[in-house]
This record gives sequence, C-alpha cells and structure tokens, in this order.
Amino acid sequence: MDESSARKLICEVGNLLYDRSYVVSSDGNVSIRLDENTVLATPTMTCKGRMSEDSLALTDMDGKPLTDKRASSELAMHLLIYKERPDIKAVCHAHPPHGTAFAVAGLAIDKPILSEVILTLGCVPLTDYGTPSTNELTEAMRPFVKHHNALLMANHGAVAYGEDLWQAFDRLETLEHTAKIAILAKALGGANDLPKDAIEKLIHIREKAGYLTEEARCQACGYLHETEITCSMDKSASNGLNGGKVSFTREELIDLLSQAAKLG
Repeated sequence: MDESSARKLICEVGNLLYDRSYVVSSDGNVSIRLDENTVLATPTMTCKGRMSEDSLALTDMDGKPLTDKRASSELAMHLLIYKERPDIKAVCHAHPPHGTAFAVAGLAIDKPILSEVILTLGCVPLTDYGTPSTNELTEAMRPFVKHHNALLMANHGAVAYGEDLWQAFDRLETLEHTAKIAILAKALGGANDLPKDAIEKLIHIREKAGYLTEEARCQACGYLHETEITCSMDKSASNGLNGGKVSFTREELIDLLSQAAKLG
C-alpha cells in the first residue's frame, strides 16, 4: 500500500474505533507497516476520531522518527509484533469495553463457544501486566505473538493484528463481539462449550481453507486433544519432590492454574 492510501485508511479506522467507543480521548493506537523498514503510526496524545492525515507519524523499525511528527508512546508494541510476525502489516490497539472487562477481570477469551470465532480468530490469551510504554509490556506480550492474532493485556486493553488494517480491525471487532456475547451468556446462566470433536473439525477446516495456519493453534486452551504436559517443579514448590517432574493432562493443568489464580 502506498503512503497516501495508508494515511487515509488509518484515519478511517481511527474514526471507526472512536465511533464504536473502542477508544476514548487519546486512547489506543494504529499502525501500518509500509515496507521492510518504514511504519506509519497514529500520533501521540491525539484522539483517534479527530486525526488528520498529515498528523500521522513515520518511523523506522527501531522507532526512530522519520518526520517531525511523534508516534504513539506505545509504538514499541507494534514494532514487536512486526518483528515477531513478518506476515503482519497492520496493528490495532484499543480499549473495547467488553474485551477490556475480561482483561481487567484477569480472564482470557479462550472458551470455545462460537464456531465463527474458532474459524477466524482463535483464542485470545491474557498476557501479564506490563506498564504501558515500557519494556515490561512488550516482554509480557512476546511469548504469545507468534501463536495468536489478538491479545488481551492485563488491566490495559486489547491488540489485534493482520495482513492488512481491515483484517486487524475485524479481529479486534470479533474479539469485542465475542466478549460481549460471553458476558451476556454468563448473565443467562453460562455458555455451553462446543464439543471437542467439533472444535477439532473447525480447526482443521480453518487450516485447510487458509483462514489460520497451524501456528495459530493455541498453546494453552486445550482446543485440540493433547495427552500430557510435563511441568518441572523446583524444590520449594514440589512439596518434597526435589525438583522432579510431575505430569498433568492439559485440562488438569488449566484447572490447577485457575485455582492458584483465585487463591492469589
């Protein structure tokens, strides 16, 4: 995409983010990778609904300004994603209310309740909290970027990314819509998960159709039938097992981690 078209598109998507209350005030940021070493990004401290095309900032892949416009202070988040995922050409970070409610509550969006979400988005994990605009945030995100197309950041918000800006925005919109449905289902007594064999079929369909590759298979949620996960335990945590290994099924490990989170 040429720079002029990219500037128009970022402003258009910025307006959508603001109109849908995915961002307020100067929240959020959007970027497009124009080439191997050039990124066009939303400016710092600017409402996404009131941007102009000439207010956008150009930087290199190390965040060095290429014009006199200052990019968002959270540009490092975008640069990490571009470096970890060469297939990605655009990033949307926002604070959509329902998705962010999950992040504030310490919950991932990883329940297999909607077939369309499994096909087009996959799991949205929750990363550890990291102070915005610092290395804490990017380091918390790093382990998840290669295997997921959207993330929730604890007590912060959401980020989605794609091969172009519309795909990134669509993934963010899907994240928010899924979170809203999950919250409404909870109010009605709880959502029913899809059967495991149905989930497995959907994952094979999405890979065959090219919606998502095997790289997008979630590393934590148990979408596919996995046998065992082996966890090393140090002496202080192993209750006298002296650093031995204990095997859990994926479901047992997830349940154990959930209980630990509640106790913490």
